[in-house]
This record gives sequence, structure tokens and C-alpha cells, in this order.
Amino acid sequence: MLLNRKSVELLAPAGTWDALEAAVEAGADAVYLGGKHFNMRMHEGDFNFDDEALKRAVEYTHAHDVRLYITLNNLISDEEIPALREYLAYLEKIRPDAILVQDFAVLELVHEMGLTIPLHTSVMMNTHNENAIERLKEYGITRIVVGREMTLSELSLLCERTGIEVEYFMHGDMCMSESGQCIHSGVLFGQSGNRGRCLKPCRWPYQLIDDETGEVLDKESEGPYKLALKDMCMYRSIPQLIQAGVFSFKIEGRMRPAPFIRRIVSTYRKAIDDYIADPQGYTVDEEGWRSLYENRARDFTTTFAFGGTSKQDIGFTGEREPRFFSNAVKEAGLQDEVLQQEQPIEADNAPHRCLALRVGSPDAARAAIDNGADCVYIGGEAFRPHRPWKLRDYEDVIAYAHKAGAKAVIMTPRTTRRRECGELEQFFKALQGFAAQPDGIMVSNLGSLQLAQKLTDYPLYADHSFNLFNHLAAKFMKENGLAQGCASLELSFAQLKEIVEASPLPIEVIVHGSYESMICDHDLAGMSLPHAQELDNPEVYDRRYALLDKAGEKHSLRLDQYGRNHILFAKDLCLYPYLEKFNGLASCRIEAQDYSPELTAQVTKAYRERLDKLSAGDKAFDRETFEKLQQASPREFGIGTYRFRQSRNSI
Repeated sequence: MLLNRKSVELLAPAGTWDALEAAVEAGADAVYLGGKHFNMRMHEGDFNFDDEALKRAVEYTHAHDVRLYITLNNLISDEEIPALREYLAYLEKIRPDAILVQDFAVLELVHEMGLTIPLHTSVMMNTHNENAIERLKEYGITRIVVGREMTLSELSLLCERTGIEVEYFMHGDMCMSESGQCIHSGVLFGQSGNRGRCLKPCRWPYQLIDDETGEVLDKESEGPYKLALKDMCMYRSIPQLIQAGVFSFKIEGRMRPAPFIRRIVSTYRKAIDDYIADPQGYTVDEEGWRSLYENRARDFTTTFAFGGTSKQDIGFTGEREPRFFSNAVKEAGLQDEVLQQEQPIEADNAPHRCLALRVGSPDAARAAIDNGADCVYIGGEAFRPHRPWKLRDYEDVIAYAHKAGAKAVIMTPRTTRRRECGELEQFFKALQGFAAQPDGIMVSNLGSLQLAQKLTDYPLYADHSFNLFNHLAAKFMKENGLAQGCASLELSFAQLKEIVEASPLPIEVIVHGSYESMICDHDLAGMSLPHAQELDNPEVYDRRYALLDKAGEKHSLRLDQYGRNHILFAKDLCLYPYLEKFNGLASCRIEAQDYSPELTAQVTKAYRERLDKLSAGDKAFDRETFEKLQQASPREFGIGTYRFRQSRNSI
């Protein structure tokens, strides 16, 4: 690869006009910033640009031969759609060089309105495979900001196979969770990280405990801030970044002051220029490194760039945290003052209300079917000590379901990188040889959707990882061949009501069960346990752990076969007493993956009976059944975001 000044782009953040000027003067090739609405930095303060300032920013950067990208990269709720239309029309008028997007509604509106602004996917879209890129190209996407968990070797192959421009975070604050897959702040505070209002529960102190006994296991660890990832810094690895094919080097920091931005941009500018001018003779400028290091906020890491992370990548002591956005609080239980006042969804119900369960084992699948489940979701991630489903398990459960008049839908993993995509290709081929065929496939992202459509003819269902937040996103999903969508777990009831009443796509809602606050590609137990070496102590990984926060809430950890940790909320969702409000749903879904077959049977029976009574016109719920569910549950019950009037919006 022959390099020149235009081979790579140094992309700088700006949250204020002073920071914008500093970035341009320091040598940025491009700057990204947000308007006063619709972006991932919606915290209060004098940050972001009003409409007139956006217009001036475009004119200013273009006068200095610098590109300007505007972030429109948060999830949009239905009440915000009219304002979003106006904003997109304004952006088309002032002509930034691109907009960064997360929500499918933006893609839908860009097409509907005939807009011509180039589109880049935000990191929040969690793009991590070439199949997803194939689909995104059909919508005019010209650049992707790849998932932070990808290594440079994976990136290099992705660039080579897709030919798309790749943008990569190379300096600044990093999320512990996979992008777009953390709902902790949204459920706990009604301020969603996917909507630009994250209150950073990942920066809280935690203890690592035994999930069953409560024994504290991390007395010898380096500190309690177990999810506090250090800041990304790729300054010493610029040659590797460039040779991997990364085009845009992205600096995080839209809430940073102008002097901070100026220092970082000028330091990276010099290093990039030095390498391009003489790659073979290049060495790291130690003065530049010292400038970055001495003025750092947190300590530095290269996270996943060169492989998996370790405890060296975590700021356990918390001493270099620049700001704590919140403190641990008790998760809400059944505080239902808001939900009780909400009017039921105005939509027709099917004569028989569908009940679906995601299950954790073949025995649990059979228990669900025996107790009235209309559909079981089988496979996908297996939480240790359970082992992944085998082909014969799928065949047996599918046949069992069909004999009982129920459906069996195959789950796919939430994250589908090269390994998972390769395994899915072989698995989809094997499905064709089954005597009893599955009734559909549950896909988790645009990549697994694209792969399933290429290789199978089964009906396709969208998992909640698609972050379905408005009816236009539902329209997008229907146009892309999906038979059903699952509503985001961050929606309030009022926001869910708007979607169900307007959606052209059948909508499933999770009404009960254990669910994840985050998914992390980090060995959370191993980082705190000095003896945790998988080859020497495999039983360490079959033991179940939990994180205990300062409010006394226990967040169970579940390790899957891919080495990812699923952090569960301290309370299980339970909407059993409120089902009369949830009309017009394609399916009521129970997340029973963490339940025993016995508990799966009990929960299924309770919900089946309640739904059947509702179908018969009886709205009263059985208090005794409800209390027995509470007693049997491994965790207390809560109603999640349904205690809020809304997931706080962007307007």
C-alpha cells in the first residue's frame, strides 16, 4: 500500500466552538460534532451546536478544507419523529460531509425524503461482520465505525473483503459493554446510553462474589472498579493501524475542553505525517508520547486491538476517574404508579394470545411446551455450566414441539463475528437435513439477518438486540424481510404503545424473566481472581459469579461459550399483574434462559392461564399464583422502564 497525505483521516471531536477551532488549527482532517438534539452526548451543559452554529461550523470547516460530520447516532422514539424529519431536512440544506447514524428510522427517512447526505454507521450500530456491511451498503452507507471489540487483524480482513471505509476509535473513553448492547442506565434511571444520556454504571465500584453463597472472592484484587476500562491510546501503534487498512482515526472526546483537543490532535497529526513521509524509518516520538501521557485523564490501554483484554486494561482503583456520573442505587421493584395510570394499547388481540419462551436447555424447552408455550426459542448462547446445544438437541425439541402443536424457533448469538458467522453457515446447512424443520430463525443483527436470508428460507424474527425503538424502524425491518420484531427493553409503556399502534410489523414484548444489562467481551472473573487460568482450572469458569454494587444489588454474571459475560439485572422483569394493558402483541415473551426446567414450567403455566383468561374477557389476575412466582424466583421482581413516563428523549 502506497501512502500519501490522503491515505488516512485524522478525525477529531468538538463539543464547543473553541474545541472546533482547536481541532482545525491543530491539523484534523475532519471533525465530528452534534446538534442540540439527536446525538450520543445529551448531558446538560454548554455542549453541542444549535442549528445556526451547525451551519457556521460547516462553512468554517469547509473554508479550511476540513470535512465535517454530524452525529445523529442515538435511538429515536416515536414522539421525536416529526422533529427528526425537520432536522434531517435542515442538515440536507447546510450540507455536512456525512451524518453518523444508529437508528434504522434515520435510514428509512433518508430514503423516504430523498436526501443525498453521505451516511456513516455509528459505533452504536455494533457492526462487526461483513454480512452486515453488505446489507448496509444497500442503504448508501459509505463508512462504518466498527465495534470496539474487533482486533486489527479482523479489521484488516474486513476492509479487504468489503472495500468499505473503516473508522476506528484510536484514543479516548471506551465502553465496557458492546456498543448498543448496554441498557443498564436506561432501565435503572430512564436515561438510556443508547439515547445519549448514559450515567455510566460501569464506573461504579463492585465486589466479585459467589452467585449462590454470596462469598466475597476478590479480597486480593487490585480494587473495586471492575468495569472501569482505561482510555484507548493507539499512539504507539500508528503503523499497525494504517497497515491494517483503517482509513479514519477517531479521537473520542466531545465533552473535552479546547486545550485538551488541541494537544491530542497536534500530537497525532505529527506522528501520522511522520509515518506517511517515511514508513520504514519511522520511530515513535517519545516527546509526543510524554505529552499524551502526562496530560491523560485515565491511564491508557489498547483494549482489543491486539487480542483479548486482561486486568491490565482496567482502572481498578478508580483514582484516575475524571468524573462519576452516578452512584449505585437499588433497582426499582414493582413501583407501578405510572404504569397503573397508563391507558391500554389500542390494538386488536388475536383470539389466542401467543406465549413464547427463550429457554436454556432441551429439558426446559419441553417443560415450557408441556405447560402451554406456543413457541420456544432454542439454542444461541449457552450459559456455563450448560454446554451449547447439539444438532440432535435441536432435532428432538423441534419434533417434540410439533407433536404438541407448538413452534420451535432457532436462536442465533447476539454477537456474530467471524467465528460465529462461520459456525452459522455450517449450522444452517445442517438444518436442511432435519426430519422436522424449525419454524423460523431469530436473528440478532443485520449480519445474521443477511446470512440467514442467503442460506435459508425460514421465517426470520428480530431479537431485542436490534434496539427497536419506533415504528419507522419496524417498517425498515419489515422491508428487510423480518416477520416479527422484539421491542427494546428501554421503552416506557407510553412509547411502546405508540409503536404497537403504528407498526406495520408484528411486535413481540418481553413480559417476564432475567435479562442482561450489558454484554462484555472481557473475562470479568479472571481479571479479579488470581488463580483463574482456564487450562489449569476449568471449573473456575463453570462456577457462577456475580457483581455486588454499593447499593447491595447483586448482578449475576453468565459466561457463554464464546467467552462473553452477560451481566444480569438484579431484578427479574415481571409484568404478570399488568398484562391487560398489553394488547395487540404478536407475542408475549418470557426470558427463561436462566431458569431451571421446574421454574420454566411454573412461569409458563402462570402466564398461559393469565393470557387465556384475558382472551376470555377476565382481566383479574390470580394473586396467589403471582405470590408463588415471587417465592420461586431466583431474584426479586421489578417492572424495569415501565415505571417511567418515558425513556428521556433527545428534544
